[in-house]
Amino acid sequence: MALYVASSSSPSTSISSSTFPFSTSSSELGGKSPQIGSLRLSDWNRPHVLSQGVNFSRRNCSVKPVNAEPKRNGSIVPLAATIVAPEVVEVVEKVEVEDYNQLAKELECASPLEIIDKALEKFGNDIAIAFSGAEDVALIEYAHLTGRPFRVFSLDTGRLNPETYRLFDTVEKHYGIHIEYTFPDAVEVQALVRNKGLFSFYEDGHQECCRIRKVRPLRRALKGLRAWITGQRKDQSPGTRSEIPVVQVDPVFEGMDGGIGSLVKWNPVSNVQGQDIWNFLRTMNVPINSLHSQGYISIGCEPCTRPVLPGQHEREGRWWWEDAKAKECGLHKGNIKEENTGQLNGNGNAAAQANGTATVPDIFNNQNLVTLGRTGIENLARLENRKEPWIVVLYAPWCTFCQAMEASYVELADKMEGTGVKVGKFRADGEHKEYAKRELQLGSFPTILCFPKGSCRPIKYPSEKRDAESLMAFVNALR
Repeated sequence: MALYVASSSSPSTSISSSTFPFSTSSSELGGKSPQIGSLRLSDWNRPHVLSQGVNFSRRNCSVKPVNAEPKRNGSIVPLAATIVAPEVVEVVEKVEVEDYNQLAKELECASPLEIIDKALEKFGNDIAIAFSGAEDVALIEYAHLTGRPFRVFSLDTGRLNPETYRLFDTVEKHYGIHIEYTFPDAVEVQALVRNKGLFSFYEDGHQECCRIRKVRPLRRALKGLRAWITGQRKDQSPGTRSEIPVVQVDPVFEGMDGGIGSLVKWNPVSNVQGQDIWNFLRTMNVPINSLHSQGYISIGCEPCTRPVLPGQHEREGRWWWEDAKAKECGLHKGNIKEENTGQLNGNGNAAAQANGTATVPDIFNNQNLVTLGRTGIENLARLENRKEPWIVVLYAPWCTFCQAMEASYVELADKMEGTGVKVGKFRADGEHKEYAKRELQLGSFPTILCFPKGSCRPIKYPSEKRDAESLMAFVNALR
């Protein structure tokens, strides 16, 4: 006999030996029909008894008696064996990949407001503005003008100026926002300071300190985003930012999805001149860092930022003791051309240039300029009783700051003709750089030295103002 019972999912209707004792022993039956609880098996053919004894569920049930024969057709194979599982069709959602090179071309002539509006529309809450506490406050004003919600984050390195912290507070209150601050790892900072001191960057370059205090915290922050907005401009740094597009796939950092290409970088003011940014800030009455009124233009950490003089490039106030090629902290490392990226040493100088292999035309070429070789500069430095004073520039022809002062230095040489002052130049990169650093006080290019008459020790020109009149005043003061 085959027995099956179909019930609902309620536990109370499940049948088990503990609930319904079922014995078929002849001694227990006593000649009576076998019984399940109060129901005798002889009552199974009596519907009115079943309806009173067991309340079965009326749900349809497809369970068949375990010994029932399957319905056969003409095939000799049982029906159950011929059932074919339904075919699973995998639907692959087509994901459109944005061509950001093409988008950059389309937005090349767009205003910063249009570009930021496009960025916020496209990425919503997965994009944020990077705010350093300088003139990039313009980005926040543009985002505010779009009327869209936006996020702002900032890297607190622990060494910012007090004025920058005050600006952060003012900006939050002015726009009714909360800046998302990111901090460096305390253990890494502690190890750096304990091992190398508070100002090691003056000795071996800023890259290590920036890597700990800025680059790694930024990397963590960007892992929670799909895009970010920066205040980079092409006119900020001639050596590294002259070709930045308005939008690009970030070549260095990764976004929340991970992997190369997972983060988009927007540079909405890349084509805007610095003066136009300032006109916008004044027109819109945007809160600014009070350091700007003290001669600071590009503002970073307090020990690595100083005011610039009129006529100086704004990046000359950053890491002034290093070469022009080092004017990036690592946040925008992707700006540096690939062929030069692996050639930067700890002090930010390109290795190919340091080895004298760069094929760059020489500068400071004038008939009134004396070109000194290694022997010539060594002899000049050893002379104790010079008959005439010298002014010598230590330079590297690839340095943009050396190139920028070429005209004024040539003008100085022409004006010094016939005065008894010799004007010279010494190329101090490549194999001569260590000597120049050790013996000639070379810190960064260009370095200008005066070798006074009757004195062996050269005197270093202390100012960043390199026009011909300022250099002449320096020479005349030591004559």
